[in-house]
Amino acid sequence: MGRDKSLLIVDGVTLARRTASLLERVVGIAIEVGPGHSGLVATREDPAGEGPLAAIAAGRELLRDLGFDGAALVVAVDLPFLDEPLVRFLADYGAVGSVLPVVEGRAQPLCARWAPRDLDAARELLVRGVRSLRHLELAPDVTLVDESTWGHVIDANAFSDVDSPEDLERFGLS
Repeated sequence: MGRDKSLLIVDGVTLARRTASLLERVVGIAIEVGPGHSGLVATREDPAGEGPLAAIAAGRELLRDLGFDGAALVVAVDLPFLDEPLVRFLADYGAVGSVLPVVEGRAQPLCARWAPRDLDAARELLVRGVRSLRHLELAPDVTLVDESTWGHVIDANAFSDVDSPEDLERFGLS
């Protein structure tokens, strides 16, 4: 992308602050794993920029430091159409383990609810040299939910992410 996606503007607000606001309306504790642009308590993966699996592990550590040991929503900052119905769907979905929406055949690990066991597995995978989220997606207690389950509540556009200057133009963002 060539620039910090968390500072992109949607409806007059940065994606970082917009995402933080959505999470704060739904969950009891919200944090940021990133440069601290959201206004939430923030941490960084070590080293910074190490990738999503390292970010999940860093977030898990901060949540524990703050006294929270439950399931957590993991939401990437580059989702300009993320909305409250999607966040509530993930938070409230009736499954014991992790919940990953599936969009057009692809699991969405960065717009998901991760169970404590899977959050802990992120650190274990990193220690073993693994960097891919795919290993978490394949955990035995992961529930994959496709459009037949979420489609009546959520517009698939809510999962659209911004990865390139072309996406910025296509979505009319700055």
